[in-house]
Formats: sequence, C-alpha cells, structure tokens
Amino acid sequence: QVQLVESGGGLVQAGGSLRLSCAASGRTVSSRAMGWFRQAPGKEREFVSAINWSGTSTYYADSVKGRFTISRDGAKKTVYLQMNSLKSEDTAVYYCASSPNYSPRLSAYDYWGQGTQVTVSS
Repeated sequence: QVQLVESGGGLVQAGGSLRLSCAASGRTVSSRAMGWFRQAPGKEREFVSAINWSGTSTYYADSVKGRFTISRDGAKKTVYLQMNSLKSEDTAVYYCASSPNYSPRLSAYDYWGQGTQVTVSS
C-alpha cells in the first residue's frame, strides 16, 4: 500500500514559480517510479512528468519541458515538481502518482494523491 499527499499548490501570477511536494509512505515506495499529472476543468487528466525509482531518469510533457523540473528525495520519500515561468494554461489540479513502472501513461499508475490546486493568473 502506498499513500501520497501533495502540497504546495496555490495562486501565482504568470511568470512566477511554485514548488509542489508529494510525501509518500509505504514500504515499497522507494523502489517505484513517481509521476505528476494535471487536470484542468473540463479536460482529461494529462501527463506532466515522471521520474524513475532511483531518480536517474526523468521525462516531461512537451508543454512543460524546460520550465518544470521533477526530483525525488529517497531518504524522505518525497517527490518534488519545481514549476517556473508559469503560464495561465498551467492552471489545473496537480496529482502525484506512483507506479511500478517508469512510464508517462496514466494507466501505469496505481496509487494517486488527492491533488493540489495550482492557479496561474494572467
């Protein structure tokens, strides 16, 4: 069993930055890949970024590449998403998720957090 709790969302002006955190608990969490997804109102949940279990490989959606950075702290079982140069189109609920496989596919993830709202004002 894996539990995930996101934090760090909020309201920010366009061009600003936020750092999301995902605190993970569970015996196997350190050996699992982690991902961030987002869902805007009226839209499907979409992939944002993923990181493998060791933190040595990362993957980003084209829409956030060069602006967002994913990282993980193995000791604290925490995954971060540093978001810079935020745009209004980044407004969404952001979800942390855990998967046994390093993948951008939503279906690969079997544990999800409750989400944290990010609102970017233009």
